[in-house]
Amino acid sequence: MSTVLKVEGMSCGHCENRVKNALEELGVEIIKVSASEDMVEINEKGVSLDKIKEAIEDVGYDVV
Repeated sequence: MSTVLKVEGMSCGHCENRVKNALEELGVEIIKVSASEDMVEINEKGVSLDKIKEAIEDVGYDVV
């Protein structure tokens, strides 16, 4: 089962990669990161949503 988060502030492939890298460091399985759709689809794999949101925000993007 996947989780979709709305992420604001991504505008390009570089932004997508920053989010991907931050989530991969947590061990989160990434299904899709899309700047054009302002979203991230993930499989949490036992990582809390709070930690996931914090990781995204720490690299400069807003989870809404």
